[in-house]
Amino acid sequence: MSYYECVFIARQELSTTQAEQLADQMTEILVNNGGAVKTREYWGLKNLAYRIKKNRKGHYTMFHIDAPSDAVIEMERNMGLSEDVLRHLTIRLDELPEGPSIMMQAKSDRGDRGDRGRRPDRDDRPPRFDRDDKGDTPRAEHAAEAVPDDTPKAEPDAS
Repeated sequence: MSYYECVFIARQELSTTQAEQLADQMTEILVNNGGAVKTREYWGLKNLAYRIKKNRKGHYTMFHIDAPSDAVIEMERNMGLSEDVLRHLTIRLDELPEGPSIMMQAKSDRGDRGDRGRRPDRDDRPPRFDRDDKGDTPRAEHAAEAVPDDTPKAEPDAS
């Protein structure tokens, strides 16, 4: 048997339990055709990069599968027929990866780059006091020094 990784996106209107039931249906199709799901991960409701069938979000689920190709083809056929599945992608692997996927790892566990150290070209500069935090407009206390005020002042109306 071959190893596969399948990720599918379910509609945003489904509840989490309905998305899990849909994953159960796909697992059942694989098992009935002689395959097995080694790892199953629910990645949650995530934003899509672009709208798919008027959906802006989707429930992501990932399978690591050990199954014959006929079982995977049948599962993909059922995903294509299901109105609840927006997209699916199945790829063949040489071997199944160990441990959780990158999506399930905590951000702190994804590889800490550590402190990059001082940057001499940036850290040795004196602080700028003539700009606000955004760096685009002069601060009020330095505005008089930055822009001379040559405009005549309007007198208040006496009526």
